[in-house]
Amino acid sequence: MHLATHGQMPEPFGVTGRGDDSADRKEANRAIGVSAIGLAATGLVELAIAVLSGSVGLLGDALHNLSDVSTSLAVFVGLRVSKRRPSDTHPYGWERAEDLAGLAVALVIWASAVLTAVISVRKLAEHGTTSHLGYGIAAAAVGIVGNQVVARYKLGVGRRIHSAALVADAQHSWLDALSSAGAMLGLIGVALGLPWADGVAGLAMTLFVCHVGLEVTRDIVRHLTDGVEDGVIQAAGGAAMEVEGVEHAHVRARWMGRTLLVEVEGYLKGDTTLQASASIGLEVERAVASAVPEARFVVWSPRAMPA
Repeated sequence: MHLATHGQMPEPFGVTGRGDDSADRKEANRAIGVSAIGLAATGLVELAIAVLSGSVGLLGDALHNLSDVSTSLAVFVGLRVSKRRPSDTHPYGWERAEDLAGLAVALVIWASAVLTAVISVRKLAEHGTTSHLGYGIAAAAVGIVGNQVVARYKLGVGRRIHSAALVADAQHSWLDALSSAGAMLGLIGVALGLPWADGVAGLAMTLFVCHVGLEVTRDIVRHLTDGVEDGVIQAAGGAAMEVEGVEHAHVRARWMGRTLLVEVEGYLKGDTTLQASASIGLEVERAVASAVPEARFVVWSPRAMPA
């Protein structure tokens, strides 16, 4: 454990073996690139069929897929910016750029919800028609499979490396799989003699979009407002208190992109030497690392107990 004296995280700082995240970044970039290529191809096919058939449900699904490509670009940029090293003006680094990228994903989700709702209402009001139903249903089936594969892939990577932005992007892809299913149901309804089914499917997808948008926005806002998951503070504080020599511990934590920073103010007896304090700090680091596995940095700040 290194004692933090100037508020800036030096390079070899934090829980041993957790400071280098280059492997995580490579995996995240690979997930973004592969998913962007797949979704771009799927979205363009669906868009062409939507224009041909006049299906608003399929059009909404195509727009969701293509918006995923733009949000993947936002996440990629966020990952690149977050690599910048700490400086005098940014002593904690740039890792929150990933959270800002996640916020961009949320904004795209809400924009797609508004657009899908407007198109669906207009089609219902104008009694628009839908044709080439077989092609449309086949395109929707491709959308379901493609989005599910991409969503599961990005979600697994995002959760493993604790990237809120990548998880948000995965949820967007999962949303597109639901959109594909809704588009398919709408087209099947039209084939069964219900011409309004396509417009209703578009409105149903709007509700799904809003639901996922709320979840994504909540998670991103929690990160940006220094919120942490329930139990993190209690687990870190309990672990610190179990270390011999720690009379009392005050714990704070915050997410900075994919980095969970845990700050422990440990109150020691007044006659504790600096060397003993450093040894206790090492034990606190190990204890907190065990109790909170996702913590990448643990800041130990020794304090003397009041007389």
